[in-house]
Amino acid sequence: MNWAKKKRSRLVWSALVLTAGTLHAADVVVGKYNGPGGCAASSCHGSIQPKTTTHIPQNEYSIWAGQDKHARAYQVLSNSVSVRIGKILKLKSAPNQDARCLACHALAPATEMRAQSFDVGDGVSCEHCHGPASGWLGPHTVKDWETKPAADKQRLGMDDTKDLIARTEKCLTCHLGTAEKFVDHELIAAGHPDLTFELNLFSAVQPRHWKEPNDNAWHGVQIWAVGEAVQLRDGMSRLARRAQGTVWPEYAELDCFACHHSLSKPDESWRLTSEGYYGERKVGVPAWNTSRYAVFRFAVQELNGEMGRQLDSDVNKLQGLLGVLNGNREEIAATAKHASGLAAELARQLNSKPFDRAYTVRVMRDIARESGTISFAGQRSAEQAAMALDSLYAAYKQNVKEDGELRAAINGLFQQLDNPSSYDAPRFAAQMQRVGSLLGREGMAGGGSR
Repeated sequence: MNWAKKKRSRLVWSALVLTAGTLHAADVVVGKYNGPGGCAASSCHGSIQPKTTTHIPQNEYSIWAGQDKHARAYQVLSNSVSVRIGKILKLKSAPNQDARCLACHALAPATEMRAQSFDVGDGVSCEHCHGPASGWLGPHTVKDWETKPAADKQRLGMDDTKDLIARTEKCLTCHLGTAEKFVDHELIAAGHPDLTFELNLFSAVQPRHWKEPNDNAWHGVQIWAVGEAVQLRDGMSRLARRAQGTVWPEYAELDCFACHHSLSKPDESWRLTSEGYYGERKVGVPAWNTSRYAVFRFAVQELNGEMGRQLDSDVNKLQGLLGVLNGNREEIAATAKHASGLAAELARQLNSKPFDRAYTVRVMRDIARESGTISFAGQRSAEQAAMALDSLYAAYKQNVKEDGELRAAINGLFQQLDNPSSYDAPRFAAQMQRVGSLLGREGMAGGGSR
């Protein structure tokens, strides 16, 4: 955004603030996007240093602009890889002008929803998550705004990001996709990365520009669990949608590295073993990507055993249906929809559950104990296990103590994921067993929450 547009945004914001005390719903234009310039003033969210005299640090814009990769998502569309992808796909326009690319790499609303100050080049900016600001930019500065119900804010166009289910839904519109915007096998084959997600870890590395509740010491565990539940819910919905679509099978639902892996001699390949052909999969049929359930199932076991057994049944059925050529599409869609409903209910339960040290360590132990099953399910499942253990350990470290050996062992899991096509399941399983042995030490899970 150029200087003139930023200046205009700030003037608009200032005018709204001056009249905030007299603004009514009928006086504001709900639905238009202003762009992040309206948030950039040092007295708003553009402070360089966090402030301690207000309920928010007021440096949120500065963190986003300086450290958050979302702010550079639009610029990515002009790099050499994106340009090459565009040529392979024979796009009619450059990636930074193509609607399919802009849907996730920028905030690109319809023209009539853009205020004068809006610039698509700002990338994935404030309003992408918080909603079009024209209706709430002024009102949200008044003293009692924080106490207003989320529904009242929504009527002015502000989306709720405090609720973990709603927050995850917002992230997954790009990090997993919707019916309107998605990454399919065509796009992956052209060079776009496959989509992976873990709410707590992804939030931590951005980094966070918001405060989490300080009345729940184990909130990070809840972020992880709810994020996984919503990811499974929406992943199953996507599978059902694709099974009922015109293109099937959609290879993006399968494990990429079941096909795209480094070849080795048959007697040296871990894939050519009974463990490599887990479940009912027929020889020669690519494996289904079960990573969104591979680790989450342990959170379910600790929460609701009956629903966990139902989910296990659905996932096992889907493995059988997807493990043969031309599996029954109607059955796939129906089973995936049922599993999505179960995951939705589990998300609601996890969103209100209190978490503690004992639960956290039990889930970590459960994950490590299933080292073989997770590792042989493929690189994507191993990746989810590494991210889960990292998030859960971060909560343990924050609330109990730092454990250098355990930290190093978890880091060792990530080191084995650097080259996905060379992923080695037995080696990863051995490292998981190392993590498990450290988690099994006496006193590791003793006591309650801090």
